[in-house]
Amino acid sequence: MFAQLLHRSQLYRFLQAKRGRTPAVSGPVYLSHRRVYILPTRAGLAFAVSLLLMLIGSINYQLSLGYMMTFLLAGTATVAMLHTYRNLVHVRIEAGKVEDAFAGDEAYFHLHLHNPGHYERIALEVVGGRRIVHCDVPPRDSTEVRIALPSERRGWLALPRLVVRTQYPLGLYSAWSYAHLDMRALIYPRPDRSQLPPPEIAATPGSAAQSGPGSDDFHGLRGYHAGDSLRHIAWKAAAHSDTLLTKLFTGHGAAELWLDYDALPAGMDREARLSRLTRGVLLAAEAGANYGLRLPHRISEAAAGEAHRDECLRALALHELQ
Repeated sequence: MFAQLLHRSQLYRFLQAKRGRTPAVSGPVYLSHRRVYILPTRAGLAFAVSLLLMLIGSINYQLSLGYMMTFLLAGTATVAMLHTYRNLVHVRIEAGKVEDAFAGDEAYFHLHLHNPGHYERIALEVVGGRRIVHCDVPPRDSTEVRIALPSERRGWLALPRLVVRTQYPLGLYSAWSYAHLDMRALIYPRPDRSQLPPPEIAATPGSAAQSGPGSDDFHGLRGYHAGDSLRHIAWKAAAHSDTLLTKLFTGHGAAELWLDYDALPAGMDREARLSRLTRGVLLAAEAGANYGLRLPHRISEAAAGEAHRDECLRALALHELQ
């Protein structure tokens, strides 16, 4: 009986939320009365001490004006507490889209704050990790906020528990609540900057082995040579490096470009290989090649398009992590 009462108490909920033991939820988070906490700020404590000194002085010297000012300011502080609490309660937070990133860049998490009330929610702060986003939410409307989180390594990056808080209108009180949304971004290996060696080409049966700057099927990329046609330069690929690359095409039949984990130099470690393959995927996708990816225990068949690029990048990001 006592345990059930403890689990339902506001103090127990506060301690669980403070320690970050609340589970992540996939649906919206509604900031009800039981989820919003409020305490005086440092300015609020200093204001309370000032009121106490004013009251003591008014009692000692029998100052009618002092009594009036003391109780007027005390009433203002009480009303400010109600407004601070009302500014946050009943806000609904929903998960939006997630922007994936490469290792070392920032991943972006989009959130939607809904205000069901007929008054504006002013000066709200959404704290995620060490990032703070300020926003206002119009009455009976919603506002989108974007949390940027740095990524250090490939794999999944989960959105940490959020703190939504406000000190509006006077800064004497701080009202806050916790929201733990089940959101995560996929962090891809960071592509290296070195020039790729000539890729392995696996021609289909009956196709010719000759290749050059022709105009039939895409064959691969090589460094730019003086005299190459400007129409065959991979401009999108060159934008990501300091080296001009020329598209190579086969003169007969179709060919497939394969990016092979085991074909890379033996001295490269796992992360360096994944970085090299990531760059190969990006260059091949920008050139419109028909390419495949070979990883230990996984093969992505040759294809083209954005969906295939995303599939290959996902495989590289989660290699030996799942």
